[in-house]
Amino acid sequence: MVAIFLQAELASPRYGPIIRTILERDGRGREIIEVPDLANAAHNRIRAQVLGEYRGYRRNADVFAGIPPDVRWFRALATKNDLEKARYIDYDYWTELSGGSRLAVAAAERIKQGIKVFGVSNDSFLHIADALRAGASFPELILVGPDERGPLTLLEGHTRLTGYFIASESIPPLLPVIVGYAPGLECM
Repeated sequence: MVAIFLQAELASPRYGPIIRTILERDGRGREIIEVPDLANAAHNRIRAQVLGEYRGYRRNADVFAGIPPDVRWFRALATKNDLEKARYIDYDYWTELSGGSRLAVAAAERIKQGIKVFGVSNDSFLHIADALRAGASFPELILVGPDERGPLTLLEGHTRLTGYFIASESIPPLLPVIVGYAPGLECM
């Protein structure tokens, strides 16, 4: 999960510069994220430290606030129906963009209608949708929930999931995702 989270955000105009600054400060190259050796425990610790420093991983802060340390992480396959039910994190921008539903499918419809939130451009969503239509692939979305039956909340990949629903014809029948389960995560 940590490696995928960092890979996705390394490409982000918002978080990429922060990650690169941390790596440069610590004398590390981007390959520790771009080509992760998951069998290397030292590299895994470094990636966890980087994610903790700028996003609160294992510090109960930022996007990881309320996420316990004993989350069980799995690779899974999600259907379009699964993704339609996945909620954004409870954050004012995503709640407003989705018209209060916290659903990416609702946000995509509002973006198609030209609705902008807080003066923020919708270009990033439209670029993702165009890239998907052109055959691009992206890192797995990361979702969390209380268990296999409970509601899922998007932890990482809000812009990508919204782009998927703008280009819904490009959503594959089964989309690889990472899912973390721990009791209490339905509250996000």
